[in-house]
Amino acid sequence: MEKIRVDLAERSYNIFIGADSLDEIGDKLKLFELSPRIAIVSNPTVFSLYGERVSDAVKKAGFDLLTVIIPDGEEYKNLDTLKRIYDDLLKFKLDRKSALIALGGGVVGDITGFAASTYMRGLAYIQAPTTLLAQVDSSVGGKTGIDHELGKNMIGAFWQPALVWIDVETLTTLPQRQLLAGLAEVIKYGVIYDEKLFMYLEKERDKILNLDRDALIYIIKRSCEIKAEVVSKDEREAGLRAILNYGHTIGHAIETVTKYRRFLHGEAVAIGMNLEARLSKMLDLIDKDQVSRIKGLIESYGLPSEMPSDLNASSISLSMKLDKKAVAGELKFILPEKIGSVRIEKGIPEKSVREVLETCS
Repeated sequence: MEKIRVDLAERSYNIFIGADSLDEIGDKLKLFELSPRIAIVSNPTVFSLYGERVSDAVKKAGFDLLTVIIPDGEEYKNLDTLKRIYDDLLKFKLDRKSALIALGGGVVGDITGFAASTYMRGLAYIQAPTTLLAQVDSSVGGKTGIDHELGKNMIGAFWQPALVWIDVETLTTLPQRQLLAGLAEVIKYGVIYDEKLFMYLEKERDKILNLDRDALIYIIKRSCEIKAEVVSKDEREAGLRAILNYGHTIGHAIETVTKYRRFLHGEAVAIGMNLEARLSKMLDLIDKDQVSRIKGLIESYGLPSEMPSDLNASSISLSMKLDKKAVAGELKFILPEKIGSVRIEKGIPEKSVREVLETCS
């Protein structure tokens, strides 16, 4: 298996990337000083596919196991679902040396991580992401949280996992739309940090979409390497880590305005990346050809690049001001200067932002 280290002193951990490896996760748990009781948090779809394998592996390693099944979908990443998790953990008498396993996509990982960060003031958790988006992004870095009706991930905590276990075989059962949504985050890494990765995505599109194992492992590993490097330098987003939010300022606002039901996270981010690249061009920070390549790559993977005409630019603009990354109502954008390099920009005139939004609405 491929191994990547996230270097955060006493909070450091490993990311393992392999194929057909879920059966080995139990043996890895034995390396940690854990009490006998462990809980798996998953959703019905993922658990029906992989729950038995992971459960058997955990039990064979000598642990008592609780299974917590939560509803599937971003709209359930909320306080009501979080309370259900707490209820089950308390009834099962998990203690401070217990651990949680997040088996699923970004929603499962985010809410499980937040439950782990707050239950008995914090216990260990393991990320076992089963979607491409979770494998390359949300499972790494320690951002946990739930949504509020006024904003995405507005309630949360930084809480690093003890281990990230990625099995690329889970992508063979992933719906095509979910796969493409995950590729939006991979494209993001190419734009913000690595032109070589961007070019690989351009050149090897067919291999990636046909789930070639080597191609998948390459893009997942490179994405995780980039995120691990950024997070190791800036765990709590005091500076550099903000570049990981490219496409997210507009993307999160689109998700919020549409109540998390219309777009998958990666789809909203894809739109955000194109519009934020266009904003960068408007401010003369990037040339037109680079913007065209970004939009072209987004669209070549079947992702949306434009905001639908029925969405209101004023609502999107208002939602961005309520984003947790805004300070005193001032927005922060991550704008590409060229493929492989971005800059953090504050104080962009609202007129310019509105012009970009209104062009697409």
